[in-house]
Amino acid sequence: MTAHSLKVTIERGPDTWDVFDVPAYESQTVLDVVSWVQQNADPTLSYRFACRVGMCGSCAMMVNGVPRWTCRTHMSKVLKDNAVTIGPLRNLPVVKDLVVDMDPFFDKWVGAEGVHHGTLTRDDPIAPVDETSEARVEANAGIECINCSVCYAACDTVAGNPDYLGPAALQRAWTLLNDAKDEGRVAILDAVSGSGGCHNCHSMGSCTTYCPNDLDPMSAIAGLKRETAKSFFRRGR
Repeated sequence: MTAHSLKVTIERGPDTWDVFDVPAYESQTVLDVVSWVQQNADPTLSYRFACRVGMCGSCAMMVNGVPRWTCRTHMSKVLKDNAVTIGPLRNLPVVKDLVVDMDPFFDKWVGAEGVHHGTLTRDDPIAPVDETSEARVEANAGIECINCSVCYAACDTVAGNPDYLGPAALQRAWTLLNDAKDEGRVAILDAVSGSGGCHNCHSMGSCTTYCPNDLDPMSAIAGLKRETAKSFFRRGR
């Protein structure tokens, strides 16, 4: 390694990693480094990316143990002694190298009833939405989630309890619960109050701390805890 190069360690499985000497450039991102390795040193390296501008979230990886969008993470911010370690996202099955299987993440969206429950047809007038209402403000707070799963990888509760629905799915449930156009309130509350639901959250806040879009899943989960408790007593269960 020279003064103008970086020591890049890429985790490729349990107790398996490779170290690469990568040229250093100005304004270089972590994704730039991974791409250089694949294009110049090891064409077998597998990783995932798409937009490269922080819109899709598909390039999320662990960087020095922290989940990040690699396309928006500059090397100058993460280098330690001119070195960096890059690995696949935590809490998800590894397909190969830096590519994880996202199916469990999206399955939990479905498990949390994170899908729109509509009753109107295309022939009905569009339901009015009061953008200033408290519920709409709560709903709007979470709609910028792009499903990157950074919060899921950051969550220690997911790490210790694979059945836990996770912050992204629960935040989506909270968004729909506050959406005046969604008719699935009972289904949502039942889904998020079960054994893998919102009451498993320990409120450690890693999801909110590491969300690249500055969302606040921890507050959304706290909202679900309140509403499920209210529902429990209202139903007399």
